[in-house]
Amino acid sequence: MGGSGLMRAARFNGAGEPLTVQDVAVPRPAPDEVLVRVAATGLCGSDVHIAVEGITPTAFVPITLGHEIAGTVAAVGDAVDGWTVDQRVCVFPVLSDGTCRSCLTGHGEICLDRRIVGIHAEGGLAEYVAVPARNLAAVPDGVPLEQAAVCTDAVVTPFHALTDVARVAPGESVAVIGAGGLGLHAVQIAALSGASPVVAVDTRPAQLERARRSGADVVVDATGESVVDAVRAATGGVGVDVAAEFVGAQATIAQAVECLRTGGRAVVAGLGADPITVLPPTSFVRRQLQLLGSYGGTLVTLHRVLQLLATGRLDLSGSITHTFPLADADAALRTLHEKSGDPQRVVVLPG
Repeated sequence: MGGSGLMRAARFNGAGEPLTVQDVAVPRPAPDEVLVRVAATGLCGSDVHIAVEGITPTAFVPITLGHEIAGTVAAVGDAVDGWTVDQRVCVFPVLSDGTCRSCLTGHGEICLDRRIVGIHAEGGLAEYVAVPARNLAAVPDGVPLEQAAVCTDAVVTPFHALTDVARVAPGESVAVIGAGGLGLHAVQIAALSGASPVVAVDTRPAQLERARRSGADVVVDATGESVVDAVRAATGGVGVDVAAEFVGAQATIAQAVECLRTGGRAVVAGLGADPITVLPPTSFVRRQLQLLGSYGGTLVTLHRVLQLLATGRLDLSGSITHTFPLADADAALRTLHEKSGDPQRVVVLPG
């Protein structure tokens, strides 16, 4: 922090404007908060929706973006117990009130007063960030902080979608529509859950090859063949038990539903502005299909993911393809948006 009490932060001032790295005051943690010295902050599609596309508004501007955060404890608030300085931590990004019906039933991810770090509160594209102590998770020994940062959203989101919402069971067939940063982790999670076959769908050859290495039994190039026909062919003509969509587009959501077997379920985790249009009710109802939305995850889910990572069951060694220093945060964001160099996960290293 230094004697000046200042730190460097990449500030967002408005959609379409570049992030600017500025000196700002180091946050002072409230009694129930912890000050985290940021080592790594992942970027994801939500940041592109905010800063480049203007789809997602922030609570205020200027604001520091970044919701996939890991680092070490720098200071603790007066009312905080259980956390010590220099302890390795990552930040669960959903700020919930803990008192609404959703929270009381274990679904803080859909808290009625939900806020997100880096969207409604200052985020992690900075040297320090202050967050509620209840949003911290300890990072197990041996887990790199860059991977822990990515876990908080890019892994938790597909894990929650497949295991908590769609409830994939061993032996069920799964199609992953969109093998990007979230979808590639979904492929690995589906395989880890015992799904068979796991079918990955994308338009980019590099992503399809990554999906194959991540555990996909079949890959489908959506530019060269009918997605629905290819998925059905991979399942003996019947369709998949679960289709997970990570694009957030009308066409791919429709594909996910059309890929289902009778009685199947589609889970949508992709965020986009298009309305959802699927099969006519005469087909949707008679086939008894389910269309599910899935948002983020829970702190419990994050703990489960970190444990899988710590024991080597989950392998994120190839997930992070690009890293940037804080001074180049805007270039990092553009790399993700423009898909320069076929990025999977892009991480900024403020530390």
